[in-house]
Amino acid sequence: MMQLRLSNPVLSKLLVATGVTVLVTACTLMFADKVSAHGYVLDPKSRTSLCATGVNTNCGPVQYEPQSLEGPKGFPAAGPSDGKLASAADPRFSAMDEQSATRWSKVNLTGGPTTFAWKKTANHATTNWKYYLTKPNWNQNAALTRDSFNLTPFCTADGGGKQPPKDFSHSCNVPTDRTGYHVILAVWEIADTPNAFYNVIDVNFGGQAPTDTVAPTAPASLSATGTTTTSVSLAWNAASDNVGVTGYQIFNGSTLIGSVSGSTLNYTAAGLTSNTAYTFTVKAVDAAGNVSGASNAVSATTAPVANDTTAPTAPTYLHKMTVTANSVSLMWTESTDNVGVTGYQVYNGNTLVATVPGTAIEYNVTGLTANTAYSFKVRAIDAAGNVSADSNILTVTTTSAGTGTPGAAAWAPNTAYAVGTEVTFNNVTYVCRLAHTSLNGWEPTNTPALWQVK
Repeated sequence: MMQLRLSNPVLSKLLVATGVTVLVTACTLMFADKVSAHGYVLDPKSRTSLCATGVNTNCGPVQYEPQSLEGPKGFPAAGPSDGKLASAADPRFSAMDEQSATRWSKVNLTGGPTTFAWKKTANHATTNWKYYLTKPNWNQNAALTRDSFNLTPFCTADGGGKQPPKDFSHSCNVPTDRTGYHVILAVWEIADTPNAFYNVIDVNFGGQAPTDTVAPTAPASLSATGTTTTSVSLAWNAASDNVGVTGYQIFNGSTLIGSVSGSTLNYTAAGLTSNTAYTFTVKAVDAAGNVSGASNAVSATTAPVANDTTAPTAPTYLHKMTVTANSVSLMWTESTDNVGVTGYQVYNGNTLVATVPGTAIEYNVTGLTANTAYSFKVRAIDAAGNVSADSNILTVTTTSAGTGTPGAAAWAPNTAYAVGTEVTFNNVTYVCRLAHTSLNGWEPTNTPALWQVK
C-alpha cells in the first residue's frame, strides 16, 4: 500500500497540532490501490515487476507503483536524461537507476521470437512500443546511458494511435548475438500526451539449457469453475515437460489476457461484459521459452445483470494533461461499479461534449476558443443507465493563439491547491491529487499522496 511519507520532523508536529491527520488518512486510502499512472512490462518480468513481487528488494516506492515510470517521450533524441533512464527521471523512483552487475535479479532469455506482455492500468492511445538492447560490450557497473544501448530499436510495434487492451502483448525478434547479462529498455510512447512509459528488463542470455527444444504438453481438462457478471474462473490439469513447466498463459480467443506460475492451475478472467460468451484456452511454457499447444477450448457466458440500480462511483482526480489555444486534454482516475463501468460522459460546464468507453480515462476536448476559461467535469455510467455523481470540477484557461501550455507556478506554503493544479518544485512539475492548503514541510517530494509527478 502506498503511504504518505513525512520526512520532515516539523511537518509531523504540525500534523498533530493542526488536526490534519484525517487528511493524511484520506489521502492514503484514496490512492492506496490506484493512481493515475499507467503500465509496465509484465513478461519478460521487468525490473519494476520484480520489485512489485518482492524478488527485487530495496526498490523504494516503485514496489507500490510499478506502472508509474512516466517521462517525456521522444527517446533517444529526447526523453529522460542519461543515468535516469530506468526511473524515467522521476525522483521518487531514483532507486531504479542503481546499476551494477549484481544489483538486480535477472530473467533468463533466449534470442529469437519473444512475447512482450504489458500490464496497463490506463490503456492510452498509443503511437508505438520500441525496444532497445545494450551493446555487446556495455559497462554493467555504470549508470545506464544512451551510450549503453544500440539506439536502433530491435523491435518497433505500431500502435496506430488506438487504445490497446489493458492486458496486451506482441512478439518481437530479440537479437541472438548476445550472451550473459544485458538490459532491454522498453518504451511505450503515448499518442495524445507529451509522455512515454519507460521500463528496463534485466535479462540473462544463455541462462537456460540451450539444448532444450521440447515444448511442454498441452494443459488438459480446462473448465470454467464459476461465473459472475464480469468474470469467469478457470481451472486446468498440470502440463508436463522434460525439464519443468515454469508458467501458463491464458488466452481469450487469440488474445493473451494473463499468465501464472507453473505451480498455479487456476485463473480468474476479470473485467468482462455481462451476459456475453467468451472462449478460453491455456498454454504451458518452460524456462527455455518453449510453448505448448493450446488446451481444450472452454466457452463460458457471464451472468446477466438483474435489477441493477447501483450507480458507479464518481470519477476522481480529473486533471489536464496538455492545453493549447483550442483544446484541453483531460484525464481522470477510473470509477468502480458493482457490475461494470461502460462509459464516461465528459461535460464542458453543463453541456455534454462526449461519451467515451468505460476503458478510456482520457479525452481531448477540441474546438475551444483561445485565452478562455472552461470548466470540465466527468460522470461514469453503467449498462443499466445508472449515472455517477460528478467528478471534481476542473477549470482550465486555454492559451493565447500561438503559445504553448501555461507555465506552472512554483510550489509555496500556506497556499490553497485544488485537484489538478500544477506546480513546479526543484525543476519538476507536479499535479495536485487532493485539495489541501499547504504547510512548510509539505513539499511535493515529501507528500506523494498529495502530489504526483506530471
